[in-house]
Amino acid sequence: MPLPYRGSIMPNVHSTSKIVPAFVALAASAALGFGVLAPIQSARAEVAAGQTVQTPFGHAPLTFADLVDKVKPAVVSVSVVNDGGASKLAENDKDSKKGGGLTIPDLPPDHPLHDFFKHLPKEFGQEEGRRPKVVQGQGSGFVISADGYVVTNNHVIDGATKIQVAFDDDETKYEAKLIGTDQRTDVALLKIDSNKTFPFVKLSEKKPRVGDWALAVGNPFGLGGTVTAGIVSALARDIGSGPYDYLQIDAAVNRGNSGGPTFNLDGEVIGVNTAIFSPSGGNVGIAFDVPAKTVAEVIQQLKTGGTVKRGWLGVKIQNVDEDTAASLGLKEAHGALVSEVSPNGPAAAAGLKMQDAILQVNNDKIADSRDLARKIAELSPDTPVDIKVWRNNAEQSIKVKLGLFPKNAEEAMSGDQDNGNNSGDESKSSMELSQLGLTLMPARTGSGEGVAIAEVDPSSDAAEKGLKSGDVILEVSGQIVKSPDDVVLGVKRAQDLKRTAVLLHVKSADQKRFVAVQLTEKKG
Repeated sequence: MPLPYRGSIMPNVHSTSKIVPAFVALAASAALGFGVLAPIQSARAEVAAGQTVQTPFGHAPLTFADLVDKVKPAVVSVSVVNDGGASKLAENDKDSKKGGGLTIPDLPPDHPLHDFFKHLPKEFGQEEGRRPKVVQGQGSGFVISADGYVVTNNHVIDGATKIQVAFDDDETKYEAKLIGTDQRTDVALLKIDSNKTFPFVKLSEKKPRVGDWALAVGNPFGLGGTVTAGIVSALARDIGSGPYDYLQIDAAVNRGNSGGPTFNLDGEVIGVNTAIFSPSGGNVGIAFDVPAKTVAEVIQQLKTGGTVKRGWLGVKIQNVDEDTAASLGLKEAHGALVSEVSPNGPAAAAGLKMQDAILQVNNDKIADSRDLARKIAELSPDTPVDIKVWRNNAEQSIKVKLGLFPKNAEEAMSGDQDNGNNSGDESKSSMELSQLGLTLMPARTGSGEGVAIAEVDPSSDAAEKGLKSGDVILEVSGQIVKSPDDVVLGVKRAQDLKRTAVLLHVKSADQKRFVAVQLTEKKG
């Protein structure tokens, strides 16, 4: 059943197994013999001359069979079971029996008392749905070491109470234990519970190029080891899942391929199949992989500590576009604008403020908000960093000691952000501010913050930026506003500074953001 993608650009995304909530169908298994101590060697050098054809741009393979023979033994299917807490319920049932509680027997349908017990009121026993349903799912993975470490997707094993892996030519199902997971990159590391040695593959250290061959191996729709071929379609794709980039490939990837590998012609893994773009639920030639470089960094930490520790700044940020740059007095549209500061985070302790534009971290220029998030995440907790910000028409350097990225970043960002109460000037008359294309009025009595937007000129830049009736303006160019007159003064200050746009801090429902609105000449 199609599920909404937990990010954004996917109209429909599909889970590899039934027990995962969010990502797309992707990876699976396949394998051959055991007892291989050495890594699977590069396949390109072993392709016979008769298996390639000369082109103006070099040799091209006539078949992928030799490559598949090399890599397929290290690919596994991953089977998971989620009992939904049934094991805990069983323990509770034992306790209730000891206490003399009523236990309704599980009678066959043809038993004369079956209907009697089935239709008993819920308070007399076990109602329908009381026992959690056992859910099973399948995905893919691949072995990365002879002692049986396996890489797969986090969403493949999320919530699993039992994990098994199987190789393509072996009927044995091996129990596997979870070593660690990383939700931000959707990577998980397993360890096969066996003393055997296993065939394995390497993660590529070379950056792939657009147009390179790509072979995806997995377990689509539970069919078993399946190989599909395509090319690398794009690099550094943003699929709305955090700050990390993804590879795009056009090899057929479907449900069950999640967690499986994509290989280059050297027989090395260039990415882990993670998501697909699919309006229909099936393959349409657009799949996304976690790049091998990212996977390598994650599994190194998972192997040693079971978790990934990232640096944390403690701010919410947004991009600095041309209008935002104009409203701040920046000559160039780059950096990340701070829209909210965690009250207990490292940024607050160091003195970072809302409306600061972060331009540089140490000696690295910041392109946009994703670039900042990625650079901070690459640093370790407790790392001191020099952050250059644009504040009050000047650059400032602030030293910040990074914290540990919390498990629940939203909770970490929460805090009392009260702006104080209104001054009491609650004139009910509205005020048209044609320079912004807005009609303003005081916020409702008791709201304690800002100025309400009564109307938005549909032809204005404000409308194009998404402002609407009911939104509340909290600040204008960094100054708290409590009446429409305060907004007028803020616009006048921006005009006196020869600004072509003004920066508004706006509250829409429970969300706060900065919006840079272009200024126009006053009408009339």
